[in-house]
Amino acid sequence: MSIEVKVPTLGESVSEATVGQWLKKPGEAVALDEPIVSLETDKVAVDVPAPAAGILGELLVKEGDTVSVGALIALIEAAGSAAAAPAPAAAPAPAAPIAVAAPALAKAESDADAAALSPAVRRAVLEYGIDPATVKGTGAGGRLTKEDVLAAAQAKAASPAPAAVAAVPATVAAPGRNEERVKMTRLRQTIAKRLKSAQENAALLTTFNDVDMSAVMAARDKFKDSFEKKHGIKLGFMSFFAKASCLALKDIPSVNARIEGDEIVYHDYVDISVAVSAPNGLVVPVVRDCDKLSFAGIEKAIAGFGKKAREGTLTMDDMKGGTFTISNGGVFGGLMSTPIINPPQSAVLGLHRIEDRPVVRNGQIVIRPMMYIALSYDHRLIDGREAVTALKTIKEAIEEPTRLLIDL
Repeated sequence: MSIEVKVPTLGESVSEATVGQWLKKPGEAVALDEPIVSLETDKVAVDVPAPAAGILGELLVKEGDTVSVGALIALIEAAGSAAAAPAPAAAPAPAAPIAVAAPALAKAESDADAAALSPAVRRAVLEYGIDPATVKGTGAGGRLTKEDVLAAAQAKAASPAPAAVAAVPATVAAPGRNEERVKMTRLRQTIAKRLKSAQENAALLTTFNDVDMSAVMAARDKFKDSFEKKHGIKLGFMSFFAKASCLALKDIPSVNARIEGDEIVYHDYVDISVAVSAPNGLVVPVVRDCDKLSFAGIEKAIAGFGKKAREGTLTMDDMKGGTFTISNGGVFGGLMSTPIINPPQSAVLGLHRIEDRPVVRNGQIVIRPMMYIALSYDHRLIDGREAVTALKTIKEAIEEPTRLLIDL
C-alpha cells in the first residue's frame, strides 16, 4: 500500500515553495516523522517529515521544482509491501563534489548514532566532501553543526594533499574567464523583491551619528563573567542597543509605527527584528516584547535565533511581525552603511565596527572606541527631527548606560 507525501501547510499567506533538497533517496527506509525533503519558502527552509514508516518510493517532483500546499510530491511504500516498491531509476551521474561526499553522507545516515542532519549541515557536507562520521559534533546532544563541517573543511584544506590527488588530469582546461549560473533560491528572490520594493515604495532617508563605546565596553568587561555565570549566556553589545532602541521608540512613537493604506498604525509594544546571516541569505527573526525583556532575555533570544539560522531551523513564526529592525554590519567589519528598512516597518538601525579614533573631550584630543550608527527611515511617516532625535536618544543611552536603568 502506498502512502502519499504531500506539501504541508507552510504558514500564513504562504501558498507555494521550492523543492530544495531530497534528504532521502528512492528505495531507502524512512521512519515515522523522519525528514525526507527540504522545501524553501519565501522566508525559511521547511523539512517535510515522513507521514509513516516504510520505504521511500517514487519521487514525483525534482529539486528546484515549485510546489503548492497540498501537492503530492512522493510516495512511501508501507513496510509490509516494501517488496512491491518499484526499483528506483538510475540517476544521472552527480557533479564531482557531490560524488565525493555522497558515500560519506549515506554512511552517516545508516549509522544509528548519527541523528538526522539539518538541511544546512547536509548541504555543507555535500559541498565540501566531508565524512560526517569523522567530525565530532558540538551541537546539542553531540549533533553536527554547520560550523563543525566548515572547521573540518578548513582543516582538510590546510593539510597536504595526497600525491595521487595533486596530479592534474591532462584533460583539465587551462584557467580562463569562466562563468557559472546558479538559480536564485526562493529566499534570495524574496529578499531581492522586498528590498527593491522598499526603495520604490518608501521615501528612504538616512541620518548618521557616532557613539563613544567606552562606557558600555567598561560595563561589559566588568560584569561579563558574573553575567555569564548567573544567566548562562554571554553579555554582548546587542542587548544594550536593543534597550537603547526601546527608549527611543517609546519617546518617538512614529519610529515604531507603520503605514497601512491611508492610516498610521502605532504600536504600544516593541518587537525588534534582528538581522541574522543564514546559509541562504539574510533573515530577520523577531525578539518580541523587547521592551519588557531583561538584558539576559534579549541575549538568549538573539543567541537562540543565531543558532537556528545556522542550522536552518528557523520557522515562519520566528520571523513574523516586527516593528523595528537592528542590523549589525560591524561584525563583518563594515565602517558605515545606509541600511534598508524591512517593510512594512518604517525604520532600521545600522550598527558598525568599533575602532579607536581621536575625539575632543573637555578641550583635549583623546583616543576613544567609536562606532558610527545609522538610522534609515521612511520620510513619509517620520520627519527628520524625529529621526535625528531618536538616533540621539540611542547615542546618549549607550554613552551613559545609567539612562537604561532610570528610563531617561
